[in-house]
Amino acid sequence: MTAHDHSAHEHDHSGHDHAGDDHAGHDHGHEGHSHAPAVSSTNEKVVLAGLVLTAGFMVVEIIGGAMSGSLALIADAGHMLTDAAALALAWTGFRLGRRASDGKRTFGYLRFEVVAGFVNALALLGLTVWIVYEAAMRLLSGEGHILAGPMLAVAVAGLIVNGLVFFILTRGDKEHINIKGAMLHVVGDMLGSVAAIGAAIVIWFTGWTPIDPILSVLLSALILRSGWSLLKSSLNILMEGVPGNVVIDEVRGALSSVEGVKAISHMHIWSITSGKPAATLELSLADGADAAATTERVKAVLAERYAIGHATVEIDWRGSVGTCPLPQATQPVHAHSH
Repeated sequence: MTAHDHSAHEHDHSGHDHAGDDHAGHDHGHEGHSHAPAVSSTNEKVVLAGLVLTAGFMVVEIIGGAMSGSLALIADAGHMLTDAAALALAWTGFRLGRRASDGKRTFGYLRFEVVAGFVNALALLGLTVWIVYEAAMRLLSGEGHILAGPMLAVAVAGLIVNGLVFFILTRGDKEHINIKGAMLHVVGDMLGSVAAIGAAIVIWFTGWTPIDPILSVLLSALILRSGWSLLKSSLNILMEGVPGNVVIDEVRGALSSVEGVKAISHMHIWSITSGKPAATLELSLADGADAAATTERVKAVLAERYAIGHATVEIDWRGSVGTCPLPQATQPVHAHSH
């Protein structure tokens, strides 16, 4: 935003009050104030449990895939490897997210979780490329000696383990970007196990081994879809994008109609981490409007209509709208007279 002449008035905390925030203890009079929302210990526990199970069975699946010669099992083991890495990143993110904010990171370490989600998405996309390549090489080379019995046994065990991991993850916050990312990974694993079971049954009864790489390619398409969705959501947060449930012009219009508002400018809405939107904006007061009351009404609209509990509202005491140094998609919205 443009620089404001605070010498013309004392800093008015009615224009910069966070009483509407979701987190307790939001008091500018305390040095211990933290912008970082609390991280649930439940998320950390379910991710750790999922990590232990996934990493353990991954070893079993690698051995089973090598012994049976099944690409579907090996691909699923590769997916479980990315699952283990994803869960490890998520767990690390939760551990760091519990650390208090400091002088260099006033929002704490929660953004690390979004970075982990982004890495998870890239891992999914990389896995897709690997599966397609391996399947193509196998189909072209004609290699296909597969032991259907061991393949079936390992695939069934994998489905059971993945189902258990998925159930454990549902005990956490399913809307959290890293829990959601981990669940997408596990769903991909479950589909991989189902594909391996189907391939083993076909090979058992018909001896047609190309079904194994073919089902692996079909599985890769499902993984690609999940990975792309996760990539977009995590990248949007990293790019300070507007949350998916918010239309910026709609918010401008809603705030412009608030009693006491003359104009809204310099508005930015983003997410600190998944499910934690924040906003900053500058407003000009209508003639005779009360600053504190107008600010509270603006924050109430943001919280009630758009679930934005953390809002910083700056009062433009000069009565004029300055030019924001950041590019603006739309011009400041002026309210109708009340």
